[in-house]
Amino acid sequence: MLRAALVLLLILAGPVGAVERRLAEGGDLELAIAGATPGDVLRLGPGIHAGPVVIDKPLILRGEAGAIIDGGGRGSVITVTGTDVTIRGLEIRGSGSDHGKIDAGIELTRKAARVTVEENRLTGNLYGIDVHGATDTILRGNVIEGRRDRRMNERGNGIYVWNAPGLLVEGNQVRWGRDGIFSNTSRDAVFRDNLFRDLRFAVHYMYTNNAEISGNVSIGNHLGYAIMFSNKVRLLGNLSLNDRQHGVMLNYANRSDVVGNLVRGGTEKCLFIYNAHRNLIANNRFEGCQTGIHFTAGSERNGLTGNAFIGNREQVKYVGSRDVEWSVEGRGNYWSDHPAYDLDTDGFADARYRPNDLMDHVLWSQPAAALLTGSPAVQLMRWAQASFPAMLPGGVVDSHPLTAPVSIPVPADIARIEAETIPDWKSDDVEDIDPLADH
Repeated sequence: MLRAALVLLLILAGPVGAVERRLAEGGDLELAIAGATPGDVLRLGPGIHAGPVVIDKPLILRGEAGAIIDGGGRGSVITVTGTDVTIRGLEIRGSGSDHGKIDAGIELTRKAARVTVEENRLTGNLYGIDVHGATDTILRGNVIEGRRDRRMNERGNGIYVWNAPGLLVEGNQVRWGRDGIFSNTSRDAVFRDNLFRDLRFAVHYMYTNNAEISGNVSIGNHLGYAIMFSNKVRLLGNLSLNDRQHGVMLNYANRSDVVGNLVRGGTEKCLFIYNAHRNLIANNRFEGCQTGIHFTAGSERNGLTGNAFIGNREQVKYVGSRDVEWSVEGRGNYWSDHPAYDLDTDGFADARYRPNDLMDHVLWSQPAAALLTGSPAVQLMRWAQASFPAMLPGGVVDSHPLTAPVSIPVPADIARIEAETIPDWKSDDVEDIDPLADH
């Protein structure tokens, strides 16, 4: 019994001989890491400490206020090849500029596992954090500001993820890179409560399966949340505010849940669905976009229920020869331009909703016909279709539209940032990029 208690005390005490060491400015950081014992705490004093450095053993690297590691423009500033490493409270800057090598503020390699990177400030690096094959990593509470000396598509990503199962990314702020998070060929990850600003994509998924994106905020980016060639993604409770092209895009994304998200603020398309199947799209609020939802390329077996389409210039753009029902188990969506009554006060409108008519189809295929939209002939055609529904073409039908929209509040601090933000893409001296040019 006594022996078991002693063993437990040794485990709780951590590695035998582990100590805390302090390194003042001007000390040799590389030598200090090499001389550290597994489990040591290496505390960096205020001032500049020279990188690049490699951490190949269990170690806590902690910065006092004002502690900076500068890579001097060579490679990645900190490379982790060991396990059970913590990097906390540092300013990390000055990576190299090689995209091929993915020069980053912090690089976590395939040999790394159970690494925690938290409460750091990463500035002036090509990439912020590169999680390249590392498993069970935590990135929490970091501020990542990308370089602005290159065109947006030539910058690095704030957080670059490749084959990193078990990853948790939460509470970070990312600004001025290419993509806030770019996840490629990975799985089993959680990205939550992060803030993304002045980027190409806030979150960009390629071949990333069984993952959660929740509670994030995208403000003033070219595109909010792009889920591409990925399955079983849970996009829950995110905000896209004043983004440019799409709030949410599902491109070859299947069996995913898009629930409780808010897109508003002049985006071209609140939601763009392209060749995406068997997704649940529920209880979202799509407001003030040029197009509420663009639905195309044979996307099938998607369930849409409880969503609110409010004040979009065009609520739905869908071209098809057959009717597609947009309600699930007798519950449809709210449409701000639907004038139907609810005489029995059951919360459902008494008439079904069709967002598009034959004239819409003509305008989509022949944009020049927009010059005739106010003509008597067009008005007569629309009156005839409204009076004789059999004349309507195939398209979206909501048989059970709601009479009240879902409400998704925006926290006061986020609303303030939204109101104060003038995105880079609204400036005349910033290049006009196509965020989907590489796809």
